[in-house]
Amino acid sequence: MASLQNSPSFCYTLSPNSFPQIGLQRYYDSFPCCRKGISFVVRAEHSLPNLTSLSQVRPGRRQLVAVSLVAPWVSLVNQTSPSFAAETKKGFLLVTDKKDGYSFLYPFGWQEVFIEGQDKVFKDIIEPLENVSVTTVPTSKQDIRDFGPPQQVAEVLIKKVLAPPSQKTKLIEASEHDVDGKTYYTFEFTARAPNYTRHALSTISIGNGKFYTLTTGANERRWDKMKDKLHEITDSFKIFNV
Repeated sequence: MASLQNSPSFCYTLSPNSFPQIGLQRYYDSFPCCRKGISFVVRAEHSLPNLTSLSQVRPGRRQLVAVSLVAPWVSLVNQTSPSFAAETKKGFLLVTDKKDGYSFLYPFGWQEVFIEGQDKVFKDIIEPLENVSVTTVPTSKQDIRDFGPPQQVAEVLIKKVLAPPSQKTKLIEASEHDVDGKTYYTFEFTARAPNYTRHALSTISIGNGKFYTLTTGANERRWDKMKDKLHEITDSFKIFNV
């Protein structure tokens, strides 16, 4: 675990009106789950609409936005496995990445956006802090437990990767569970900025020679309303062999 804690160079930016952006200059020999010399710079796509103005639209506009997402939703259904109906829950859609070997649920109405360095990102276009992202990086480790216990690993990731160093973070809880013989760590934390607090959940695991991180969250003021959905997202995250 010492090598994870001593990973030498991470940089971050975070804006309340965009998906949390994480620039990761990865990775050196001191961090075993990394590829030496690779650099990721994460930024929001410039073509995205002004999310601040979207948050001020009338309730009827949200309904129009939801209607505009029907066509992509139909396309998504057609790309999933025949067991789509059995694997999803009401109000959620299933995304399966057969190339990288993972799947998860996200709430209906969230829109996929492109952020460089992230493998998948879905977000609510009205409440931009409500989102889910998946990242993968190479690793030589075979099990997430090789990095240490859940709380120790969670604290390092939160401080070095999942929140900007300028924000005050707090790990609320961390736990371990197994699904189909694979170990996952799941943890809950908050990151406080001057004008907002993000309440988030992450789940991490290792498979296919990769370190997987799924993170979802919401503004603290909406946590009570969103927490069940966010837990549904992290609980649904599964890795499969490819």
